[in-house]
Amino acid sequence: MSAYWIAHVNVTDAAVYARYAELAGKAIAAHGGRFLVRGGEYEVMEGSCRPRNVIAEFPDMETARRCYNSETYREALSYAHQASERDLVLLQGI
Repeated sequence: MSAYWIAHVNVTDAAVYARYAELAGKAIAAHGGRFLVRGGEYEVMEGSCRPRNVIAEFPDMETARRCYNSETYREALSYAHQASERDLVLLQGI
């Protein structure tokens, strides 16, 4: 069953965040993930949201977890934590 990363991000340093995005993309691809949404136009219909939204699809929850805990993604996170405020959740598909 597919699994999804959903991230809502406020980028505070675009140059540093670009390094995060590069490394995160490599980690996600290496774990069979693919981006369904990566930024772009959005419209808040209820509640609040951060200005950058990302959805990545993985084959299953275990693979999504392995990606998050991988060495490459951990390196990417060091840049994300310097350059953004973010929320990220893993969701199992139906």
